Amino acid sequence: MKKRQLAALGMAVVMTASLAACGGGGGNSDSGNGDSGSDTPSSSSDSGSGSSGGDVITFWNIGTEDPDATIMQYAVDQYNANDSADSGYTIEATNIQNDKYKEKLVIAMSSGECPDMYTSWSGGPLREYINSGYGQPITDLYEEAGLDDVYLEAAKAQATFDGEVYGVPVLNISISGVFYNKDIFADNNLEVPETISDLEKVCDTLVSKGITPFALGNSTKWQGSMFYQGFATRYAGLDDFRGAYDGTSSFESDCFVYAGNKILDWAEKGYFQEGCNGLSTDDGQDKQAIYQETAAMLYSGSWFTGTFAADSEEFYKAKIGWFPFPECDEVDNGAEYAAICNGTVGDQFVSFSCTDEKLKEAFKCATYYSTDDCIALMVENGKIPPVNNAKELLDDEVAISICEFVESATDVQLWYDQYLPSAVANAHLDNSQLLFSQDITAEEVAEATQKAMQEYLDQQ
Repeated sequence: MKKRQLAALGMAVVMTASLAACGGGGGNSDSGNGDSGSDTPSSSSDSGSGSSGGDVITFWNIGTEDPDATIMQYAVDQYNANDSADSGYTIEATNIQNDKYKEKLVIAMSSGECPDMYTSWSGGPLREYINSGYGQPITDLYEEAGLDDVYLEAAKAQATFDGEVYGVPVLNISISGVFYNKDIFADNNLEVPETISDLEKVCDTLVSKGITPFALGNSTKWQGSMFYQGFATRYAGLDDFRGAYDGTSSFESDCFVYAGNKILDWAEKGYFQEGCNGLSTDDGQDKQAIYQETAAMLYSGSWFTGTFAADSEEFYKAKIGWFPFPECDEVDNGAEYAAICNGTVGDQFVSFSCTDEKLKEAFKCATYYSTDDCIALMVENGKIPPVNNAKELLDDEVAISICEFVESATDVQLWYDQYLPSAVANAHLDNSQLLFSQDITAEEVAEATQKAMQEYLDQQ
């Protein structure tokens, strides 16, 4: 079985090369996860990848640029300074740019050289790693360390499979929501919308005034995927998506066709930044429209709190507000579905491919991310840590609003492109992107995604 699963992981390498990772800054270099300009992993040593044996614990993560680089290195430095002499182990970190990360991790696993510790976005890929023998349950260690008292239950849930915990949440609450220019709304007598119909009225007003409703850099495809996921979730909750994932339902269900048709309709009406499929959020081409005030809204991940504050704290505090994707007023359960978060309560999760004493020491290293000093470091750098007292630590009104929404959420669904198996995620991303240029139908997107899902299920 393990060989078959490893073969599936190896095949996924070809597919993951084009998969842009969201969450974790969504590939946004301003969030500390941008391209390092090199295909070679950066490391605190020359050890390369994999479990090197001896007294070294290898740790792969995506912290290639600050502030993420400093935060991810924090636990490594603390362990090496405080525990290494007694344990005999040294943590060696390797930092890999996030758009290349999955590919390199899968290659390492396929060759039997998985690092002892590694970060992931959880979801379907982490389940594949676990099924292939490269993830160890840490439920007892998690509870013994008192992490239940530190981390939000929703964060723990995203790293829990079949009742066992497989990851320690790190970095950030990263959920989708709408950042908007408060001045533009006020100048045009617009109120924060409560329903999708309300939002469409806002967009119509903005278009009539020559203002682009939504800034959007969709060349990497995942930002457009947020719209697709947002519409589907608000229309039908999560049962259809999770059913499509396990084979009891289909990606051709009504909610996915609805999502595709909504995007097509909005694209036709001019709600999105012109040429959005050729613009890159990684290069900041979406946020520039916000700063130039030619676009009124940006629907993206909550890591933009840190991005906006770092770029111009004055502009951010004076002009930027936030609201969750509104309720769908075309269905009976719209209010219930509007309380669902799309995104991740953790952003990155540290998992482990080692056992016995090495596992205990690797886990001990990861617990340094839960210390007061490290949590304070995250807050100082514009993060919303996935911890129980996060709101008490924040003085940013937008971040507090995001935190309150998460606290009241009825459920959390990881980004589609991170939750789905790689081949299925690629089919979803490639086809849903075409909706924004009106080069495909909603039914064709649904059919292509379902075909990829069925092929994956048939291989299992």
